Amino acid sequence: MTSPINLNKARKAKARADKEQKAEENRARFGRTKAQKASEKAAADKTKKTVEGAKRER
Repeated sequence: MTSPINLNKARKAKARADKEQKAEENRARFGRTKAQKASEKAAADKTKKTVEGAKRER
């Protein structure tokens, strides 16, 4: 016969494991380095400046 388990501890352990899995997925999806963020911002600023410079005045 197997030894009894504490269901409350098992439930909490499963919840922690699920939370850690979701955190890992979010780190992969949304995590970017500071350099990557700065590079993307610089590219967006350059594009915006180019578009603004090409507009005609009315």
